[in-house]
Amino acid sequence: MTGTILYEVRRARGQREMHDLLELRHDVFCNEQGVPAHEELDGRDHEALHLVAVIDGVVVATCRVLMVGSTAQFSRLAVRASVRRRGIATALLEAAEGETRAAGGRRLVLHAQTYARELYELAGYRARGRVFVEARIEHVAMDKTLA
Repeated sequence: MTGTILYEVRRARGQREMHDLLELRHDVFCNEQGVPAHEELDGRDHEALHLVAVIDGVVVATCRVLMVGSTAQFSRLAVRASVRRRGIATALLEAAEGETRAAGGRRLVLHAQTYARELYELAGYRARGRVFVEARIEHVAMDKTLA
């Protein structure tokens, strides 16, 4: 794929999309990055709001948002390799922020893989604390306060 691609970012719909987004996460985190499946599936998906990016009915990216009081925990951002670096991750971050605001949230927190730190910084997140290892991958805690 080259050039502009058209995609829709929205809440996941139905069991089929839930299955597809979990499969995408498994491909990205377990197959590509070597994260053990038991760490990728942490038992919290049923509590979360799942967002997807869809192209022609196919889930090509996903993330989840867990509300804890007025704080949203952003996690599990996964983008299919064939559509990376086209703004889809940024669009998911923006959608997650919108969902957080709509739920009365005032702050978003996340654990960024260090290679993706700039993506989050450009979206207004700031690092806090030291780099740490989670699922055998270096991460940094980041947060963003909503005005």
